[in-house]
Amino acid sequence: MRRLADAGRMRDFMRALGRAAAAPGQAFLTGGATAVLLGWRDTTVDIDLKLVPDQDALLRAIPALKESLELNVELAAPDDFIPVHPSWMERSAFIVQEGLLTFRHFDLYAQALSKIERGHAQDLADVQNMLAAELVTRDELREYFAEIEPRLYRYPAIDPHSFRNALDRAIGQH
Repeated sequence: MRRLADAGRMRDFMRALGRAAAAPGQAFLTGGATAVLLGWRDTTVDIDLKLVPDQDALLRAIPALKESLELNVELAAPDDFIPVHPSWMERSAFIVQEGLLTFRHFDLYAQALSKIERGHAQDLADVQNMLAAELVTRDELREYFAEIEPRLYRYPAIDPHSFRNALDRAIGQH
């Protein structure tokens, strides 16, 4: 049975994954990992991340790290679920450099919108925490949604009208 991930265990994971990097790359943390590292949650069930570029050395290291650190790790990011801004990488805040691997928080606006689209209670609470900490703003979330809305057709499971309504409910309609 794997344990919940707190900030210390995530840092251990980042150091170990950084040591496994065979070439420069970036690891974009998202979801609960961002929530824990930015301080509005103490733990998360798993560490969600996206590797750019995919590196065989890193992908091969993850299963062993999951076992040795007793962590759940998933390759998942907002762009798996919703369209993201073309400059999402530049919008992703730096966390730490470990060896050849740079860790960043996946674009917080993409994270917030993917959480709103998903609509789970914990996701919506995370969005409220992001708003309260001024990590995202209501106006910019609306602008980001307007930017990605024309590309929602690429995600057939998403109903654009329902997504917009969920956004309005989550951030309050002004």
